[in-house]
Amino acid sequence: MEEHQGLVFHDVEGETNFRSISISTTKLELSVDEVIEEYVGSFGFSQLLHVFFVSLAWIFDSQNTLVTIFTDAQPSWACKSGGTWCNPGSSKSMCKLEPGSWDWTNGNGSSTIAEWGLVCDQKFLAGLPASLFFIGSLLGSVVYGHVADQYLGRKKAVLISCLLSSLTSFLTSLSPNIWIYALLRFSNGFSRSGIGICCLVLSTEAVGRKWRGQVGQYGFFFFTIGFLSLPLIAYPARTNWRSIYIIISILPLIYSLTILPFVSESPRWLVVKGRTEEAMQVLNKLARLNGKKIPKNLILSTPSIEPNTTTKTIWSTSWASRRMITVMFAGFGVGFVYYGVQLNVENLDFNLYFTVALNALMEIPAVFVGSVLLSFMDRRLLLSSSAYIAGVSCILCTLFSRKNNGGSEKDGSKGSWPQLTAEAVGFMAASTTFDVLYIYCIELFPTNVRNFAVSLLRQALMLGASFAPLLVVLGRLSASVSFLIFGGLAIFSGILIFWLPETRNSPLYETLEQQEEEEKQNVVADCELELGKQ
Repeated sequence: MEEHQGLVFHDVEGETNFRSISISTTKLELSVDEVIEEYVGSFGFSQLLHVFFVSLAWIFDSQNTLVTIFTDAQPSWACKSGGTWCNPGSSKSMCKLEPGSWDWTNGNGSSTIAEWGLVCDQKFLAGLPASLFFIGSLLGSVVYGHVADQYLGRKKAVLISCLLSSLTSFLTSLSPNIWIYALLRFSNGFSRSGIGICCLVLSTEAVGRKWRGQVGQYGFFFFTIGFLSLPLIAYPARTNWRSIYIIISILPLIYSLTILPFVSESPRWLVVKGRTEEAMQVLNKLARLNGKKIPKNLILSTPSIEPNTTTKTIWSTSWASRRMITVMFAGFGVGFVYYGVQLNVENLDFNLYFTVALNALMEIPAVFVGSVLLSFMDRRLLLSSSAYIAGVSCILCTLFSRKNNGGSEKDGSKGSWPQLTAEAVGFMAASTTFDVLYIYCIELFPTNVRNFAVSLLRQALMLGASFAPLLVVLGRLSASVSFLIFGGLAIFSGILIFWLPETRNSPLYETLEQQEEEEKQNVVADCELELGKQ
């Protein structure tokens, strides 16, 4: 309650009298969570528009991540003289043939392998660029997670990530050799890593608690669109891998200049940084587009935050560090399987463009199924179940494989439909696990370290993914071994998830101190309730 003194003028019989009165106004102090739930709306038209604009950036994240499925693929080859004795279906390997007796079907520009001769004793160099890409993503996650939490905010971090992704993709198309190409793929991985982290957090921090899981899934739907667009981009450019990089470099630049300016910064981050007036402007804008109005006497409560709440804080808090380590170990396995299965499609006995398109299409039901299940299913049960399904499906791929493990080239006419079905189901389950794990991580940690926690998860995912290309190269010799390892790691991740607490319908806390205190109170309340029932 605040008292304000005012002067009232009265003109009585030619004399002016002044009388002082007291005007009482009540200040309504609420958190961002409460304002969104009570006055802005949990999920209205403004949040739908906000999430749509933010999630578009996932398209470029997907394209830059998975482009090597086509640019670094093992191309088909044939005998120059037209004889069948040196064709891919024969028992001979190209490495045992005389140089010049065979040639790449679509020419030397069809992939980096064809242009730089990354076969035979050079074959493991083919996996180097993709591995360095994910290592770059790992390091980029550290930087973007920190600067987005402490300095730039979510929106500016997305802007920088998109612009750098555009630049590095274009430069990659100019690579003169495998070493420069690998270095530029590393730079591109570093550049794009801010998109996934910050877009996910920026989307979920603008909606009410019951919509967090669904909104997080929408971003992965756009990741799927980017994945699905790759065969459409790559097929017309199948004789020139450089053209693919040029095309995917244009899109994030257009997005940065035309759409991202209309995106608002996270009101939660603004409050944590003490910029409550800006946060109120964002909330008022969201409420206005939803056809609602925030009371003028409402002020935002500012959580008390200890100084230097950064990496040291999250690791010096025992419960948070234990939780983070478990998430990262699970993330390592999930990242290895999710990206590995996608990159490993070339080791299936089917046309590459068809299998990539099928995998991309399988992500669409994964997103919708994940969204529906998140609305009523416990996070831990959903994550572990989908991880187990992914693991079992990958192991089934080894049983259904028709590929000769002796190292001969694959013949697309001998496709194994049971293997393709098992791979598609496994990838769908791995996609669900990957998507939901991000949402789970957001709910496990408070606002002042949330972006950093997601970045740590991203690092674990990318670390796992960095090993996957090497296993894919090994899969060219033995597809069964690669799928068996993918299956084992998926099951391992599903087991680890049960060591984490359940977060369904829990609030998003602002600080580590607040979350620790309230979670302890919830545990005590649950114990008292159980004792009362007894």
